[in-house]
Amino acid sequence: HGSHVTGIIAGSTKSENGKFNGIAPDVYLLSVKAFDRKGQSSYSKVLDGLNWIYHNRTQYNIRVLNLSLGSEVQSNYWDDPINQAVSKLWEAGIVVVTSAGNNGHNDMSITVPGNNPYIITVGAITDSYTPFDYSDDRVTTFSSTGPTVEGFVKPEVVAYGGHISSKVDDRFATGKFFKSLLGIGYQEISGTSQASAVVSGVAALMLQYNPNLSPDDVKCRII
Repeated sequence: HGSHVTGIIAGSTKSENGKFNGIAPDVYLLSVKAFDRKGQSSYSKVLDGLNWIYHNRTQYNIRVLNLSLGSEVQSNYWDDPINQAVSKLWEAGIVVVTSAGNNGHNDMSITVPGNNPYIITVGAITDSYTPFDYSDDRVTTFSSTGPTVEGFVKPEVVAYGGHISSKVDDRFATGKFFKSLLGIGYQEISGTSQASAVVSGVAALMLQYNPNLSPDDVKCRII
C-alpha cells in the first residue's frame, strides 16, 4: 500500500510517450513508517511518526505530508490526538493531505484525520475506464462522504482513485493487487489513499513553483 501510494506521488519512470508516471517525479521523499507488514498500526505509533515529522521538519524541509490512512471517528475532531497533531503540523507550515476513507456514501463516514476542517481531505473519482472521455467520470461508490459530525463539508476535493496504476516491485507486492495493462511491474489499486497521493503530488509541484505558499494558500488554490 505504501509503496503504491509513493509511486503515485513520486514515480520517475516514463511511459513510451515520454510522460512521467508520477505526479511529482523525483520529489525529495521521506517515508515515515507507522504500519507493520500486515497494514496494522495504532494511535501511538502514528503519533510517534507525526511527532518525528514535526521535530525534523526544518532539517529535511518537509513541506507536504501525505496521510493515506484513516481511523474511525470516536470524538469531536478537536479532542482527537491525531487531529491535534496534524493541526500543529499545518500551523507549522506543512500542507497535510489525507484520504477521506473507503466507507461508501454514508453521511459522516469521513475518517480521522480527514474530519479535521483545516487540512485537505480527498475523495476518489473514477474515469470508468475511459480516460479520454470525462462525461462518465463520477465519484466512486467506496469514497466516504461528509458532512463531519461537527457539520464541516468533507472532502473538499476529489481526485482519481479508481483503478490507479503504480509501479510496484513484485517482491514487495504482498497485497491483493491487480496486474495493470500498462506493463511489467505495474499494479492497480482503488482507494481514497490513491486519490490523496495524487493531490499530495500536486501540492508538491505548487510549492516547487512558489515555495512561499502557505498551507492555506495551497488548499485554497487546489479547491
